[in-house]
Amino acid sequence: MSRMVLVNGKIYINRGVFAEAVFAENDRIRAVGKNQEILKMAGEAEIIDLQGKTVIPGLNDSHMHLLNVGMGFAQAKIIGVTSISELIDRVRGFMKEHPEEAKNGILSKGWNQDFFTEEKRMPTRDDLDRISTEIPIVLKRVCGHVASANSKVIELLGLDETMVHVDGGTIETDENGRPNGIFTENAVALAADRIPRYTLEDNKRLFLRAADYALAHGVTSVQSNDVGNGQLPMDDVFRLLHEVYDAGLCKLRYRHQVCVHSVEEFKNYVENGEFKTGIYDNPQMLALGPVKLFKDGSLGGRTATMRKEYRDDPENYGVEARSNEEMETICRMADQAGIQVVTHVIGDKAIEDVLGNYEHVLHDGKNPLRHTLIHCQITDRPMLERIAKDDVLVAYQPIFLDYDMHVVTSRCGEALSSTSYAFKTAKELGIHVSYGTDSPVEDLNPFPNLYSAVTRKDKDGYPEKGFYPEECVDVSDAIDAYTAGSAYNEFCESFKGRIKPGYLADMVVLDRDIFTCDPMEIRDILPEMTIVGGTVIYKKQ
Repeated sequence: MSRMVLVNGKIYINRGVFAEAVFAENDRIRAVGKNQEILKMAGEAEIIDLQGKTVIPGLNDSHMHLLNVGMGFAQAKIIGVTSISELIDRVRGFMKEHPEEAKNGILSKGWNQDFFTEEKRMPTRDDLDRISTEIPIVLKRVCGHVASANSKVIELLGLDETMVHVDGGTIETDENGRPNGIFTENAVALAADRIPRYTLEDNKRLFLRAADYALAHGVTSVQSNDVGNGQLPMDDVFRLLHEVYDAGLCKLRYRHQVCVHSVEEFKNYVENGEFKTGIYDNPQMLALGPVKLFKDGSLGGRTATMRKEYRDDPENYGVEARSNEEMETICRMADQAGIQVVTHVIGDKAIEDVLGNYEHVLHDGKNPLRHTLIHCQITDRPMLERIAKDDVLVAYQPIFLDYDMHVVTSRCGEALSSTSYAFKTAKELGIHVSYGTDSPVEDLNPFPNLYSAVTRKDKDGYPEKGFYPEECVDVSDAIDAYTAGSAYNEFCESFKGRIKPGYLADMVVLDRDIFTCDPMEIRDILPEMTIVGGTVIYKKQ
């Protein structure tokens, strides 16, 4: 039996309510209150003096890709490049410094043409051929919905001889009808599949490295889409996670979001695969969650589907990744099997269409399976009211504002921008909101994400009063979305996401008081200690 007592702290219970001390026994919180009353029941417990530090519940990322985060540690770092030349130089440098990792091919993610200071265009095969024409190279845009590939990839796919049609995606061509190396949406996986895979043991190592990174940043739970995202065969990912957790190697709580690519694939997993045969003996550590679908693309790549054409790209309404008919079929199959559905939707047309699909499987106007909209960025007031009426959940990524605030008005217009990324309105309407990072699209560090929700400023503090500041939330709402809100997504709100008796003893000790510090400092907060199930998993050195 393990016992732990934290004393002399500022322990967040709920809005405006704090305790001095907390007593945890085994993996649960047994009591919270004042120092003396908690110490009386401690017995032989380990006592940790917090010396006035602030404690919040363990943070729970409601949508991300943890295995991809791990793979990123073995890939060329191309996030933040400011030109195609710098992109080329970074990948060349990676090849020189990591010849073993690069010898069979390179797959990396992170460029963003809107950050380029020279030509603001997407890299093409000709650009990537300056890195190498001997090995396949695929470099994904930061959103993951667009990728650039070199001529070796084109050759391996045989595209110079015979073009391939990809449902829900495109293979772009130049003025001569020649593939230019740019792949979008479902075609991205076609290119990425040309890069040789890591071994199972390599992937375990990288997964655990990513989990350690999460824990060191106060994230104690993740709801992660690693199955079906194109990096590994689906069954291999299930196997990897089972082996890691069955062996007790990982202390980060993990819930699957399972991406499927067709009705037939989903039918197989429901009738004969993991949704029927998967064994999850300890779902508080490893759980099988929802089916994850894609409806559209990204705002930055102009592939999010819109009701009106892009203002800066006339006649472009985005790319539909899955038809309404296929969405409808999968939603009905999921409803019959009792499986939650979570769907990537960014453009207002995508949100509108998926709401229609969800409404067809509501039960007496209720949403018992807690179907969810992931991202849900471009909205107007009637749409938000419709989401609230349907009791559909929303998994937001406030950190997306860091980039999107600089392009959304040019893409969508001022009126629609003012009602988008509507964090406060969603809360006021009673929508069940959770927060996540979509890492590695953004870093999984939760504190820049919380900063974005509270200030609606970019990393440089722009604009001075925030981007449509009426949609700022306060610190309590932001933390609640990242803890209790995320727990609600996974049907765990009765025992997870709060520091209360009977709840899981997942807590984070912060290096400063998030409730009173200058909001600009929130992005710089780091944990002093991360506790999972009443055990200190990470301690700052």
